[in-house]
Amino acid sequence: MNPWVLLDETTVPGDGGAMKLYQRAFEFSISVGNDELMNSRMHGSEDALAELACDRVAKREQPRVLIGGLGMGFTLRAALDHLGATAEVVVAELVPAVVKWNRTHLAELANKPLDDARTTVRESDVGLVIREKPNAYDAILLDVDNGPDALTHQGNDRLYTRGGIDAARKALKPGGILGVWSAEPDASFSKRLRGAGFSIEEVTVRARKTKGRRHTIWLAEKP
Repeated sequence: MNPWVLLDETTVPGDGGAMKLYQRAFEFSISVGNDELMNSRMHGSEDALAELACDRVAKREQPRVLIGGLGMGFTLRAALDHLGATAEVVVAELVPAVVKWNRTHLAELANKPLDDARTTVRESDVGLVIREKPNAYDAILLDVDNGPDALTHQGNDRLYTRGGIDAARKALKPGGILGVWSAEPDASFSKRLRGAGFSIEEVTVRARKTKGRRHTIWLAEKP
């Protein structure tokens, strides 16, 4: 079996520690500490996050979508593929090196979504971007860290608190969709979404389309 080769490493801003990019043949992996954060062979649930949310807003005039977390570009690619030519997709990525990797080592994995004219990249905390302007987005997709149970950057926890949910609700247009990816189900997070006035659908999807670990996606609609 081919060994893993370290391509690059960086430090997650704040308290996140070391993030490393590895390659083995045609497979890529990003890890933080001893935990694999993502793998290029398993992105079915990330695709599903974008597909399920964007299908609900794709027919709107000039839909505007915010994605929190670039990852390996699969969520962004799926969003672009499910939106029309007039859409705008803003991607907020906290770790600058992840943006660099998506322009170099990982560019071909998702067919260079950063080169799409509809894409705008913000090297920033998505929580800050969400709070910039009310009624700004038709959909907000959070593919950040490990979901409500943050793994790499404890500051990400605030995205999933009642305050973070309220901020996302304000940033959405009426009828807007908050889509959230998580490695695990979380009943308390579902309760917080409902408490903030969202109507929600909770979907279980596979990491590799039809097999692999089960991940959870929330689709929360603003009234």
